[in-house]
Amino acid sequence: MSIRRKARELVLQSLYQSELNGKPLSETFRILREHFEIDKKALPYAAELIEGMGENHDDLDERITRQTKNWRMERMSLIDRNIIRIGAYELCFRPEIPAEVVINEALEVARRYSTDEAAPFINGILDGIARGIKQPPDA
Repeated sequence: MSIRRKARELVLQSLYQSELNGKPLSETFRILREHFEIDKKALPYAAELIEGMGENHDDLDERITRQTKNWRMERMSLIDRNIIRIGAYELCFRPEIPAEVVINEALEVARRYSTDEAAPFINGILDGIARGIKQPPDA
Protein backbone atom coordinates (compact mmCIF):
# COMPACT_ATOMS: atom_id res chain seq x y z
CA MET A 1 0.00 0.00 0.00
CA SER A 2 1.34 3.42 -0.93
CA ILE A 3 2.26 6.06 1.63
CA ARG A 4 -0.41 8.40 0.27
CA ARG A 5 -3.08 5.72 0.55
CA LYS A 6 -2.07 5.17 4.17
CA ALA A 7 -2.31 8.94 4.69
CA ARG A 8 -5.78 9.05 3.12
CA GLU A 9 -6.94 6.21 5.34
CA LEU A 10 -5.58 7.97 8.41
CA VAL A 11 -7.42 11.14 7.40
CA LEU A 12 -10.60 9.12 6.84
CA GLN A 13 -10.30 7.70 10.35
CA SER A 14 -9.76 11.21 11.76
CA LEU A 15 -12.74 12.62 9.85
CA TYR A 16 -14.91 9.73 11.00
CA GLN A 17 -14.00 10.26 14.65
CA SER A 18 -14.41 14.01 14.36
CA GLU A 19 -17.95 13.71 13.02
CA LEU A 20 -18.88 10.89 15.36
CA ASN A 21 -17.84 12.60 18.58
CA GLY A 22 -17.98 16.28 17.58
CA LYS A 23 -14.32 16.97 18.31
CA PRO A 24 -12.22 19.17 16.02
CA LEU A 25 -10.46 17.35 13.21
CA SER A 26 -7.05 18.46 14.44
CA GLU A 27 -7.78 16.90 17.83
CA THR A 28 -8.92 13.54 16.47
CA PHE A 29 -5.83 13.48 14.23
CA ARG A 30 -3.63 14.15 17.27
CA ILE A 31 -5.33 11.41 19.28
CA LEU A 32 -4.87 8.87 16.48
CA ARG A 33 -1.19 9.79 16.18
CA GLU A 34 -0.63 9.45 19.91
CA HIS A 35 -2.56 6.26 20.60
CA PHE A 36 -2.22 4.09 17.52
CA GLU A 37 0.64 2.62 15.57
CA ILE A 38 0.85 4.70 12.40
CA ASP A 39 3.29 4.66 9.51
CA LYS A 40 5.35 7.77 10.24
CA LYS A 41 6.00 8.25 6.52
CA ALA A 42 2.26 8.84 5.99
CA LEU A 43 2.03 11.62 8.58
CA PRO A 44 3.26 14.60 6.49
CA TYR A 45 0.74 14.05 3.69
CA ALA A 46 -2.03 13.23 6.19
CA ALA A 47 -1.28 16.46 8.07
CA GLU A 48 -1.37 18.40 4.81
CA LEU A 49 -4.76 16.91 3.95
CA ILE A 50 -6.12 17.61 7.45
CA GLU A 51 -4.99 21.24 7.34
CA GLY A 52 -6.23 21.86 3.80
CA MET A 53 -9.56 20.17 4.37
CA GLY A 54 -10.07 22.16 7.55
CA GLU A 55 -9.36 25.44 5.77
CA ASN A 56 -11.65 24.56 2.85
CA HIS A 57 -14.42 22.56 4.54
CA ASP A 58 -17.34 24.76 3.46
CA ASP A 59 -16.07 25.09 -0.13
CA LEU A 60 -15.63 21.32 -0.40
CA ASP A 61 -19.11 20.59 0.94
CA GLU A 62 -20.60 23.14 -1.46
CA ARG A 63 -18.86 21.51 -4.44
CA ILE A 64 -20.03 18.08 -3.33
CA THR A 65 -23.60 19.29 -2.81
CA ARG A 66 -23.70 20.66 -6.37
CA GLN A 67 -23.00 17.15 -7.64
CA THR A 68 -25.58 15.35 -5.52
CA LYS A 69 -28.94 15.95 -7.10
CA ASN A 70 -31.75 15.18 -4.63
CA TRP A 71 -29.28 13.75 -2.14
CA ARG A 72 -28.36 15.76 0.96
CA MET A 73 -24.92 15.27 2.46
CA GLU A 74 -26.52 14.24 5.75
CA ARG A 75 -28.11 11.27 3.99
CA MET A 76 -24.76 9.91 2.81
CA SER A 77 -23.04 7.36 4.97
CA LEU A 78 -20.41 8.88 7.23
CA ILE A 79 -17.65 6.88 5.52
CA ASP A 80 -18.75 7.70 1.97
CA ARG A 81 -19.18 11.39 2.72
CA ASN A 82 -15.66 11.61 4.09
CA ILE A 83 -14.07 9.60 1.30
CA ILE A 84 -15.71 12.07 -1.09
CA ARG A 85 -14.40 15.02 0.92
CA ILE A 86 -10.83 13.72 0.73
CA GLY A 87 -11.14 13.14 -3.01
CA ALA A 88 -12.77 16.52 -3.56
CA TYR A 89 -9.95 18.24 -1.68
CA GLU A 90 -7.31 16.52 -3.78
CA LEU A 91 -9.17 17.30 -7.02
CA CYS A 92 -9.64 20.96 -6.17
CA PHE A 93 -6.47 21.85 -4.30
CA ARG A 94 -3.83 19.35 -5.42
CA PRO A 95 -3.74 19.88 -9.21
CA GLU A 96 -0.43 18.01 -9.53
CA ILE A 97 -2.28 14.76 -8.78
CA PRO A 98 -4.15 13.57 -11.89
CA ALA A 99 -7.92 13.36 -11.45
CA GLU A 100 -7.87 9.71 -12.50
CA VAL A 101 -5.45 8.90 -9.67
CA VAL A 102 -7.52 10.80 -7.10
CA ILE A 103 -10.72 9.04 -8.14
CA ASN A 104 -9.09 5.62 -8.30
CA GLU A 105 -7.61 6.08 -4.83
CA ALA A 106 -10.99 7.13 -3.44
CA LEU A 107 -12.59 4.04 -4.97
CA GLU A 108 -9.92 1.76 -3.49
CA VAL A 109 -10.47 3.26 -0.05
CA ALA A 110 -14.23 2.86 -0.51
CA ARG A 111 -13.82 -0.79 -1.47
CA ARG A 112 -11.92 -1.35 1.76
CA TYR A 113 -14.10 0.65 4.17
CA SER A 114 -17.57 0.92 2.66
CA THR A 115 -20.25 -1.10 0.88
CA ASP A 116 -20.29 -2.53 -2.64
CA GLU A 117 -22.68 0.23 -3.72
CA ALA A 118 -20.37 3.00 -2.55
CA ALA A 119 -17.82 2.91 -5.37
CA PRO A 120 -20.20 3.90 -8.23
CA PHE A 121 -21.77 6.61 -6.05
CA ILE A 122 -18.39 8.08 -5.05
CA ASN A 123 -17.11 7.78 -8.62
CA GLY A 124 -20.06 9.75 -9.99
CA ILE A 125 -19.67 12.61 -7.52
CA LEU A 126 -15.89 12.91 -7.86
CA ASP A 127 -16.09 12.65 -11.65
CA GLY A 128 -18.59 15.52 -11.68
CA ILE A 129 -16.31 17.64 -9.50
CA ALA A 130 -13.34 16.85 -11.77
CA ARG A 131 -15.32 17.82 -14.89
CA GLY A 132 -16.38 21.07 -13.22
CA ILE A 133 -12.77 21.97 -12.50
CA LYS A 134 -11.75 21.39 -16.14
CA GLN A 135 -14.48 23.67 -17.50
CA PRO A 136 -13.62 27.33 -18.12
CA PRO A 137 -15.29 29.72 -15.64
CA ASP A 138 -17.67 31.08 -18.30
CA ALA A 139 -18.92 27.62 -19.35
